[in-house]
Amino acid sequence: MTYLGLALVVLALAAVFCALTYRGPWRHIGLLALVLVVLTAVFDNVMIAADLFGYADDHTVGVRVGLAPIEDFAWPLVAAMVVPGLWSLAARAGRDGRTRRGADDTS
Repeated sequence: MTYLGLALVVLALAAVFCALTYRGPWRHIGLLALVLVVLTAVFDNVMIAADLFGYADDHTVGVRVGLAPIEDFAWPLVAAMVVPGLWSLAARAGRDGRTRRGADDTS
């Protein structure tokens, strides 16, 4: 499987997860994604230039932003969808837990 194939599968799963769990303004997801993509562009290029890691050319589509292959930008997009979704789930679980504890408290 190519990097792009893997990235598309994970992006699709992250999008479904986010759509099912996130309960907030979608512009926040967009802003978070923009910040993470910019940071990825900067730091991936620095790390690739420093020869900390690289990508096999036969597994990429060949489109690059500086030294970073375009496929590498899928992961900040995944994070921008999954983390807010998890945050929403945790917030709901916290509210449900407080409600139950308060209702069961007989003291």
